[in-house]
Amino acid sequence: MPGIVASSQTTYRRYVTGTGIITVVNYSTIFFDLDDTLYPASSGLWHEIKDRIGLYMGQKLDIPQEQIQPLRRQLFEEYGTTLRGLQAAYNIDAVDYLAFVHDVPLADYIQPNPVLTSVLANLPCRKFIFTNADDKHARRVLQTLQIEQYFEGIIDILSVSPYCKPMPPAFKIALETAGNPDPHRCVMIDDLPHTIRVARELGLFSILYGSDMSEPGFEANATLADWGKLPELLTGGTNHES
Repeated sequence: MPGIVASSQTTYRRYVTGTGIITVVNYSTIFFDLDDTLYPASSGLWHEIKDRIGLYMGQKLDIPQEQIQPLRRQLFEEYGTTLRGLQAAYNIDAVDYLAFVHDVPLADYIQPNPVLTSVLANLPCRKFIFTNADDKHARRVLQTLQIEQYFEGIIDILSVSPYCKPMPPAFKIALETAGNPDPHRCVMIDDLPHTIRVARELGLFSILYGSDMSEPGFEANATLADWGKLPELLTGGTNHES
């Protein structure tokens, strides 16, 4: 049977293995994705950002409208993000691009979530944002959600350059930034299955956010649709895949 143990620095997961041996895994560090994870995908914010990506490609790069969506899809699949693809194909300035696409009135789309705030305030782990956006956008989102104080740092697309999630070197940089914690004592929470798959392959406990599946998918160790259930999940109470 799973049990719950806590300290001021770690969250523990305790469960009985198939051999009857009690195993304890204590998580010291949690990496949180930003967009469509710390706020609901239904907010429409990410759709607005995607529209501005298309606007950038049309206005700044003179790409015909009918080519924008297929090209965006191609660049995302090949390079991990549209930004990395546009850098390779058009040598764009990353800072200018990120400022343009994130020029959105955040408060029109997202608001503080009391459940998320309470969970972050009480999780006894180090917490980092790990995002394919930039630090400026991440801080604006955290400030709008009123949760900036709960994160020790932000690992953004610029700090992992020339890589991005889900590339393994980006995870290596993220772990180094966090002080090289043991990956097996780390958690990654993200809404994209391909990011979660790589995190799991690298040894992190991977949680696919936004899924209401009763069982974890192939890519994830667990799924999460309700922030209020995260503490129980981290301590082995629900949706556990051993």
